[in-house]
Amino acid sequence: MKFTPIDLAQWPRREHFEHYLAQVPCTYSATFSLDVTRLRACGKKFYPAMLHHIASVVNAHREFRMALDEEGRPGFYDLVHPCYTVFHEDTETFSNLWTGYDPSYEAFYAAWLRDREEFGGCHAMEAKPGTPENSFPVSMIPWASFEGFNLNLQKGYGYLAPIFTMGRFYERDGRVLLPLAVQVHHAVCDGFHLCRLVNELQARLDREEA
Repeated sequence: MKFTPIDLAQWPRREHFEHYLAQVPCTYSATFSLDVTRLRACGKKFYPAMLHHIASVVNAHREFRMALDEEGRPGFYDLVHPCYTVFHEDTETFSNLWTGYDPSYEAFYAAWLRDREEFGGCHAMEAKPGTPENSFPVSMIPWASFEGFNLNLQKGYGYLAPIFTMGRFYERDGRVLLPLAVQVHHAVCDGFHLCRLVNELQARLDREEA
């Protein structure tokens, strides 16, 4: 894991960053309907495939790999990993697992399977120990679809990583759609950056082959 501090004096975004971090602290969320028709038909296991697609677009852009160091200075990681939820039906609770990102889906899927086998039965909130600082959260709520979803974080104004929440997919006009809510920090991510991420995610899903 490499963390690179940003030189504020040379950063074109400095004014926006300082405004939305300190002067008017601001996070925001948006919910999108992703077309996952091809992914549903390609034979891949849905959850790890979505985790890999999301992690791939997150790692492609610096604004989604940012954090504050111990002194509150902004910087970015060279690589980030998905930290995701696993539901336990017997206790109706969830655990957090994480799997190291790999650009190869096959390698990532194999690691995801190992993590599920080793830690999936653990009911602790952090089922797999050692969640790295360079991770971002992903949740799945497969019991209902939604048109809007928002997280209210009491101490979230210093948290710069994106947060993803998926809902139950549904059919419309012959297509399979997935609700995806994304919560971001305005200090590092504007609407342009969020829309680019979602459009690139959709483009990846459109390239899935059955």
